Amino acid sequence: MSSQPTVTSGINVSDEFDPLMKRLDGINQVLNDNAEESEELGRLTDEAARALRETGAFKIGIPRDLGGYEFSPRQVIETIAAISYAEASAGWAFMAVQMVTGTTAAYLGEEAARDLYRDVRKGDHALIAGQGTKLGKAVQVDGGYRISGHWHFASGISMASHIHTAALCEETGQALVFTLPKEQATLVDNWDVMGLRATNSIDYMCEDVFVPDSHVYEVSTMDARHGGAIYRMGLANMAGICHTGWALGVGRRMLDEMKALVAKKTGTPNASVDTQQFYAEYAEAESKLRSAGAWAMEVWAQNEATLDRGELLSTEQETVTRLMLNNTTWSVQSVGQTVYKWAATAALRRGELQRFFRDLHAGTQHITSSPVVLQNCGKWLSGLAPDARWVFLDLREPE
Repeated sequence: MSSQPTVTSGINVSDEFDPLMKRLDGINQVLNDNAEESEELGRLTDEAARALRETGAFKIGIPRDLGGYEFSPRQVIETIAAISYAEASAGWAFMAVQMVTGTTAAYLGEEAARDLYRDVRKGDHALIAGQGTKLGKAVQVDGGYRISGHWHFASGISMASHIHTAALCEETGQALVFTLPKEQATLVDNWDVMGLRATNSIDYMCEDVFVPDSHVYEVSTMDARHGGAIYRMGLANMAGICHTGWALGVGRRMLDEMKALVAKKTGTPNASVDTQQFYAEYAEAESKLRSAGAWAMEVWAQNEATLDRGELLSTEQETVTRLMLNNTTWSVQSVGQTVYKWAATAALRRGELQRFFRDLHAGTQHITSSPVVLQNCGKWLSGLAPDARWVFLDLREPE
């Protein structure tokens, strides 16, 4: 594995963006109409999953040289926001699968590409789910590794053909990511949760499963074998793009649902929405959402410019990017609280408002927006860790 990334191309701004957004508009009703059944199933319905796949949306993260769309970061944010606006759990499952599918394509070599990405233009490619924040155990053997472990939060795995999972190699001390067919893992149907119920974010286990060298890469790599500069910032920053888009889409949907509810309530006796206090708090919520979105796009415009020049993100840029995601997540959480307050009993009843409220609060618990990440951002920005560098989700001091 190479230790130094070599940039071969800049940021790709894809011409496929506008056509895809139109196709996504065409499935909004399908995703929304299937939301209740998806919750009952604990996964997206076959109809919803098929609609997503038929739009070609899963190609947005796959490198262009393998036949994918390779969207720019801001295009990815807008795509995920659009799907999440239609249905929050669909947006979450989609963002997870498309990210893992795309980064696996970027970080593995030719042998794996022939196996997993046979004809991307025609939709003949793997869909990959799994997670890399908890490490299993890996043992080196001839031609590859044998991995064992129990992992959580395989969002979107019902749509996947393969699993991406992380394990620590006992011999080298390296944290590695392994890609293997889904049937080689044992799936644990334990997704009994308050929100994001349709994401199928279940556990899975492996016991002494062989994975060849060709399907393994280092978890902190920024050395892409395929694709352009977007992949030269690593998994943590790629995840940050995805969660930013998800939060912005959910926040906008909640405010729009509130706006529709207001239209029904206004003018009725003692309507709370006909008060100066409601006007002010709705305006504040709108301001928080728009401000979060504007800062997100500003940060990613600057990041794109850096990557496009063939440079890697600086520690300051990585820190600000993580801080921006924290701000986006918790700004949208505040928007959700405002909507819940003024929707009153309407938000208690089964339907869009209740579902989006539950999904939003489940989404805030993701590790990328955790208190520890925020604390590390403050530590670096305040000058108390000037030599520290981000390694995946950790801010590490030099040894």
